[in-house]
Amino acid sequence: MDVPLTPPAGVPLVPSRRSRMVARLAVLAAALLWSLSGALAKHPAFDVWPEEIRGTLLAFWRAVFAAMILVPTIRRPRWHPILVPLTLSFALMSVSYMTAMSRTTAANAIWLQATAPWWVFLFSVVLFREPIVRRDLVPLAFAVLGVGTILCFEVGGKSAFGVACGLTAGITYAAVVVCMRRLRAENPRWLVALNHGVAMLVLLPFAIGVHRWPTGPQWAMLAALGIFQMALPYLLFLWALRSISSQEAVAIGMLEPILIPLWAYLVSGEVPAPWTVAGGALILVGLSLRYVVWDEG
Repeated sequence: MDVPLTPPAGVPLVPSRRSRMVARLAVLAAALLWSLSGALAKHPAFDVWPEEIRGTLLAFWRAVFAAMILVPTIRRPRWHPILVPLTLSFALMSVSYMTAMSRTTAANAIWLQATAPWWVFLFSVVLFREPIVRRDLVPLAFAVLGVGTILCFEVGGKSAFGVACGLTAGITYAAVVVCMRRLRAENPRWLVALNHGVAMLVLLPFAIGVHRWPTGPQWAMLAALGIFQMALPYLLFLWALRSISSQEAVAIGMLEPILIPLWAYLVSGEVPAPWTVAGGALILVGLSLRYVVWDEG
């Protein structure tokens, strides 16, 4: 996926209908791979790690394996000031999401991260003056209703810290998406490898300090987290951002939360609460209206 930095001669700058469709399919494939976190992070092999440090350890080792695969493939690295907020946001997103995954249900963790479209909308429109596409407001409105339903029941419960981490993951994920959109002319492998490399270095002191090292089947689970659940889907996602807006990419990527609770149930028997199912259904309705009923290509 060594995407050229500029379009070849004769290729229109405005993406064609076909290129937009291919980009949407790439984001869909990324969402399917991302959803594997529901199976891998909830695997019983990690139950021996204390809950309070499990999320950070998972984020560290996931970054290690992703960086091992991506760093040798780097081509044309270039410095840009936006790389600073991008990499720091990515590191915080990884820790907060994996912590939410270990401190609350997988369904709660991913649906709370699904607040990202609100923040992408605000960042894109307010900070970068991107145009408002009315159709993109449809999944946004349903996301407000869906996530609001979950929060009404969860914020006062025992999973309050996990809820806070899930919301933090949503904000930082939005920051990552907006920054990547601004850097869409850069080489995707360079951006993805740098994100994971910085995350690995930021979390390295913690990983050394807790003296918890993977054993047995944990190695295979962590390798899958880094390579198939993180590195590959981010390459697909970055490539897609060259042809579609950040708001649209995040909206399609929200199909990921449909599958994560299913994987968690199949692996660990974790059943989402009724309000989580209701909130997720509202978000799915919004996506269906936007991309099936009202899609204009």
